[in-house]
Amino acid sequence: MPLTPPRAFKPDLDEAAKRWKAYLAGEIIDRPVVCVTAPRAGAKSVPGVNYRDRVFGKPEEIIGRMLEGTAATYYGGEAIPSFWMSFGPDEIAVFCGSEFKWSDDSGNTNWSVPFVEDWEKSLPLRFNAQHPLWQRMLALYRLGAEHGAGRWAMAPLDLHSNMDILAAVRGPQRLCMDLLDQPETIDRAMQSARAVFPIVWNALREAGRMDELSYCNGVYSPEGAAVLQCDFSCMILPAMFDRWVLPALEEEAALVKHAYYHWDGPGAQAHTKSLCSSRGLHTLSYVPGDGHGSHIGFLDLFKRVQSLGKAMHFWGTPDECKAAHRELRPEKVMYSAGVQTEKEADELLKWFVRNT
Repeated sequence: MPLTPPRAFKPDLDEAAKRWKAYLAGEIIDRPVVCVTAPRAGAKSVPGVNYRDRVFGKPEEIIGRMLEGTAATYYGGEAIPSFWMSFGPDEIAVFCGSEFKWSDDSGNTNWSVPFVEDWEKSLPLRFNAQHPLWQRMLALYRLGAEHGAGRWAMAPLDLHSNMDILAAVRGPQRLCMDLLDQPETIDRAMQSARAVFPIVWNALREAGRMDELSYCNGVYSPEGAAVLQCDFSCMILPAMFDRWVLPALEEEAALVKHAYYHWDGPGAQAHTKSLCSSRGLHTLSYVPGDGHGSHIGFLDLFKRVQSLGKAMHFWGTPDECKAAHRELRPEKVMYSAGVQTEKEADELLKWFVRNT
């Protein structure tokens, strides 16, 4: 049976889907896409599920707590209840041979241990489809699709693929030197890393039935959507990005249909022109980085990206969203905000209609 659209907690889903369709086509109906959430009136607070819970917890309890959290949330505008799973930012590297390390101080902190000492002895990278954590991931996605039918859409995990895999298995500092000292070897290493992506994506897509209904970081589409990224890009020159990362991102975007790019850190702004000329990346989500302020301080960057043809994801307070709306093109931006009541959420949506 096909997945049931998530109307249980999103009764206005059909209206939201129309705005998503317009947004992905570069069009607008009566206001920009606005994703605004609030605690549902009368609902009790539900603790979130962190990395440690997902790796070591009982699957049924994980799904149950996620459903409780979904039921306790009001999804206004184009916000869609969704199922998202991740064990940690370097999990794909772990599936390729790295070891997970955990912090005793945080259930939401972990990292992978680099294992590549000699590329010649380590290539090609091999994705272990029988890795216990990978099998657990697929099982959780199957449970998510089963128990969330009619309640949420499915969102794939953070896909730290392409050069992020190399940085995790080799170590960022050593990889930086390799880019200078042995670029032809990195050509081969990137070919190996790029071969991992379709394995991961196709298995997740099948387990979570994402061809039927998917929602990823604000991009909702029945055709498929995913977050792509390369956090390591903040450490490399534009010529290196164009040689190794951009072709991989475009290849990934072609597979996932609607690609949302997680654009992380001030150093990554060096690749603005390349990202804006890319094939397949639809929405860029800039992350200013700790100590660099919020989105409202980067409107010039947002306007530049829009002028170069890409859409942007803006998040902030309702007042910041309103201020940005006065300067940004409404068909090339999506807004996200959290408020305290359902009434505040609805009032924000009405404001956008009146002022578009």
